Amino acid sequence: MASEQTAGNMVDAVVVYDGRLLMVNARNRWELPSGAPEPAESATAAAARVVYELTGRLVDGSTPLGPAGTDPSDPRSFVVCQLLTETPSDTETRLPPEQLRWTPIPEALDAGLPEPVRVYLKGHTPV
Repeated sequence: MASEQTAGNMVDAVVVYDGRLLMVNARNRWELPSGAPEPAESATAAAARVVYELTGRLVDGSTPLGPAGTDPSDPRSFVVCQLLTETPSDTETRLPPEQLRWTPIPEALDAGLPEPVRVYLKGHTPV
């Protein structure tokens, strides 16, 4: 499991539901929910925690997509997460509802997403 240890790197959560991708407006632009793992926290656990903290929705970080690839200055990991709750829990979240959006996958593909995420989404675009 050591290959899943990601402390110090960023983890982006790829939450797809009903042909749409969860995006957040965290830095004045729409992007994937992301955050840094806690010490000794796996990428999959970090992705699930970050989505919960930002949105209040429970997800299961299930499938690591791997690193961004060729850019060593971008040490992100990407994790596909399965949505477990459609509505947020009654917890306080960092982002208000207007800073969350479910973007149709074809539109998300044009949003400048990292290559591993685009490749994954292309294989999961509804017909």
